[in-house]
Amino acid sequence: MAVTSPFTAFQENGKKEIHLGQHVLAEFFECDPNTLNSLDKVEKYMVDAALECGATIVQKCFHMFNPYGVSGVVIISESHLAIHTWPELGYAAVDLFTCGDKCDPKISYEFLKKKFNSKKATFSELKRGIIDEETLKVAEKPFEIMQQFAD
Repeated sequence: MAVTSPFTAFQENGKKEIHLGQHVLAEFFECDPNTLNSLDKVEKYMVDAALECGATIVQKCFHMFNPYGVSGVVIISESHLAIHTWPELGYAAVDLFTCGDKCDPKISYEFLKKKFNSKKATFSELKRGIIDEETLKVAEKPFEIMQQFAD
């Protein structure tokens, strides 16, 4: 099926619907604790993971906790990548949320799995913003709608 929209289309209950984004919830276990406790490494790997999947980075913010652990987010034009680490447990929780068809968050997942040297990793994938095609048509005409409300 050829899709002209930047969104992914699918059929459900005979009605054409699309989803605006993909949200991968990743669990990384048995990771290298030194990597998970390094602000520099976690930030670099998260930024690199965004670039690997083809995302456009807008901003980033990371924080090192005392005595250990790193949390951070990479804001991308397509949404975000976020992480929280528990180096004492060798564990990292990561959200990889991308909108449109430009980026595949599973590419970021595989990249981080390797960089964190995770011996056990799992993910769940959610389709976000599931809407029908008619709603999308309305959303593609924001200025017309704004004008209607202005009158």
